[in-house]
Amino acid sequence: MNIPILFEDNHLLVVEKPVNVPVQEDNSGDRDLLTALKEDIKFRYQKPGNVYLGLVHRLDRPVGGVMVFAKTSKAASRLSDAIRRKKFERTYLAVVRGIPQEEARLEHFLYKDQRKNIVRTVPSNHKHGKKSILEYKVISKAENLSLLTVRLLTGRSHQIRVQLSSESHPLYGDQKYGKNVNRPGQQIALWANTLEFEHPTKKETVRFESRPPKEYPWTLWQ
Repeated sequence: MNIPILFEDNHLLVVEKPVNVPVQEDNSGDRDLLTALKEDIKFRYQKPGNVYLGLVHRLDRPVGGVMVFAKTSKAASRLSDAIRRKKFERTYLAVVRGIPQEEARLEHFLYKDQRKNIVRTVPSNHKHGKKSILEYKVISKAENLSLLTVRLLTGRSHQIRVQLSSESHPLYGDQKYGKNVNRPGQQIALWANTLEFEHPTKKETVRFESRPPKEYPWTLWQ
């Protein structure tokens, strides 16, 4: 598995997640990112025994882009705390169908059906609904597609995909939440673009960036 390493020190491992790779082991049995990275660390540093690598956030399987893993339990604890305190900034690039308004803050309540692995919007009084917030801006438009930058204020499963689809602007290539306008075989156009947070030991702000692949529809703007 080719996994570009964007940054590494004693506490952090920042990588570019490949598309269509599960972050951790799932029912598919496919090779997952976390296991591959542990094996790589074990090989590169000739470590005996088990390798510690903490998973502090996730990306959907079809989504690629920047991810950070914790190489120590101290880093894992402090990164998890930063996420709880909303001091862990994530931005995404997304290509959606149609032309949405130039910028907006979207608030929905989302419910995940674990059995079907489907998320849907529900009324605010739904007992299992979780408040979900994102902000987006339109960067550019072409071929009735729009390139957005998206900032997550909450971290729900499938959040960007469901919220934008609920506004009648499903992501390009998303068969789950835009099957009426997307075709099988199209790659979902959602990319984890930047991560910004306080380094767990140096107490300074660090920022990491990953660019989408040079493939359609990204190439409309590259």
